[in-house]
Amino acid sequence: MSGLFSLYVSGDSPMHRLGVGWKYLIVVILIVPAVAVGSPWLSLASLVASMLALVVARLPLGYALRMPWGVWILAAVLAGYQLLLGSAGLAIVVAVNLVTAIYASRLLTATTTATVLVDALTSALRPLRVVRINPELVGLAVALMLRSVPVLLDAFGEVRMAARARGRERNPFTLVTPVVVRAVGHAQATGAALAARGLDGD
Repeated sequence: MSGLFSLYVSGDSPMHRLGVGWKYLIVVILIVPAVAVGSPWLSLASLVASMLALVVARLPLGYALRMPWGVWILAAVLAGYQLLLGSAGLAIVVAVNLVTAIYASRLLTATTTATVLVDALTSALRPLRVVRINPELVGLAVALMLRSVPVLLDAFGEVRMAARARGRERNPFTLVTPVVVRAVGHAQATGAALAARGLDGD
């Protein structure tokens, strides 16, 4: 099952060789100006730039540009709401910026290993120790999130296939309940592992 953010894909493209700090900067440049300015043309330009960056990364196009149906539905709902308010320009901005943010984040996670991403984030947050923010704990939280996403996606895929085999794939409770149970079990196991290492304090 495809998630929002692609996991690391090994390669030797210019994007793979680029330093992680520059990649973070590219993500910021692709997302922040479009969100701050709110111009349909700038948003569309950022979307095209993010797609071109994925092409430069030499990722399989189907893998790089594929998007879950839920994202398109959410984008359509957000755009439709703005259209009802009489703002066609804002409808374009909101929907396009959502897709751009996902593609830009995918560029980062598909060309950089999770370890490098977390280490870079931890290093960048070290100056915040003066305001009592522990960069190692923040990095740990991000690492756990990156690890949990594929686990939950795999759980959903397995539950959906099992429900389909029983002819119950249209029953939302048949899909949601087992995934929630697995998610809780994964969270408890993760918490127990952290506690065993003395990382369950404040």
